[in-house]
Amino acid sequence: MLKLAFTFLVIGLVLALLGFGGIGGAFIGIAKILFFIAIALFVVFLVMGLLAGKAVKSAID
Repeated sequence: MLKLAFTFLVIGLVLALLGFGGIGGAFIGIAKILFFIAIALFVVFLVMGLLAGKAVKSAID
């Protein structure tokens, strides 16, 4: 997902440099949304992984 956000960011910057500011801004907005979704998913999966690790450790002990 970060790769997709980076792709949208680069396309948006290129479009802005070429003078297509409106669509370039839209692409950059999409890149921001994808970036924050990726960060949120990372945090959720990190917490789930930590909780699952503790559950496995307590089950083994």
